Order: sequence, then structure tokens, then C-alpha cells
Amino acid sequence: MPYLNPGAGAAREGRQAAAVTNVAAATASAAAGATPTKAEYDALLADVAAMRTKVNALLAALRSAGLMAS
Repeated sequence: MPYLNPGAGAAREGRQAAAVTNVAAATASAAAGATPTKAEYDALLADVAAMRTKVNALLAALRSAGLMAS
């Protein structure tokens, strides 16, 4: 639903946030044993860092489009 405030509605209606690309495929997989190896942990950590970067990019895009407060 478009923003209906007569004073500000026209400026916001139809405005889009900048595009943010999808997150790449996950590199982590299920641990082979009861305790994850360093390589398994590092892969999971890299995936979490990539997700954090994408979430921050989405939030920045929403703020710059005026759809979310700074």
C-alpha cells in the first residue's frame, strides 16, 4: 500500500531500494562426527560472515530509499 500522507506521499510512492544480490550457496556442510573440525567450523564462519554482509547491505538499501529510519 502506498504511503498516503498528502505532503510526503508523492515523494515516496513507487520509490525502490537499491538491488542487493542473493547470498551465494552455503559452503558449510553437516559435521562428519560429533565434534566439528576446524575446516567445518571455518566454512560455517565464512557463511555467517557472508550473511551478515548481505543483511547489512539490505538494511543500508532500505535506509537510503527512505523506507527505514537511520
